[in-house]
Amino acid sequence: MAKRKSTTYMTYGEQIAGVVFFVIYLLVLPFVTTPLFNLAERLLDTTISGAMRNILYYYILFAVTLIIFHGFLARTSRRLLDNLGLACKSAAVGLVGLYGLNELVYRLTNLIFTNRTNLNDTTISAQIDDAPHMTLLIVIFLAPFVEEVLFRGLVFGNLKSKSRALAYAVSCLLFALLHVWQFAVVKQDVTYFLLMIQYLVPGLVLAWAYDHSGTLWSSIALHAAANALSTWAML
Repeated sequence: MAKRKSTTYMTYGEQIAGVVFFVIYLLVLPFVTTPLFNLAERLLDTTISGAMRNILYYYILFAVTLIIFHGFLARTSRRLLDNLGLACKSAAVGLVGLYGLNELVYRLTNLIFTNRTNLNDTTISAQIDDAPHMTLLIVIFLAPFVEEVLFRGLVFGNLKSKSRALAYAVSCLLFALLHVWQFAVVKQDVTYFLLMIQYLVPGLVLAWAYDHSGTLWSSIALHAAANALSTWAML
């Protein structure tokens, strides 16, 4: 078996472009996406459904991710071929660990936050009812790919050279923040940030899968499998 190397191997250019894209993705797009689609509707004199907006949004994110990180993705793909057995094992162990720990955390948080609904899950469930095929494509393929490149490849991978503990902490916290902060703002209720606890376990396990296997494809596969199982449970 080939010796496992560090997961930190983005070029300086990839890091700079990635950070700019990440900031826009996390803090800017949630506010400007709807106005931009509304503007497109007026310019094109057409109506773009909510489902079509979602799929276009994620296709654009997917394309931009490929453009910025194509070199990194090629390198991590070669690592996958060099360590295929370890990558598969990491994803499988991660899936078992994720569901075991998630069940424990969900039970604990439901006891504490009985009046707080996970609006991210509710939103996905509604989107599945409205446009099942498009939503499944987003949830199982496009979103895991984009999120893993950004949160694990960019954030975790490049912080790991400074501190492994810092890399785990920051990538997990940012991943959790992504899934709750918009709802806290919309509801104007900061207590929704407490639901970040429910996303710390997935963030931790996904980072471990990348760290342990040395290839981002392990965490992408794990993320996709976990989302597929969660979606299946909603149906």
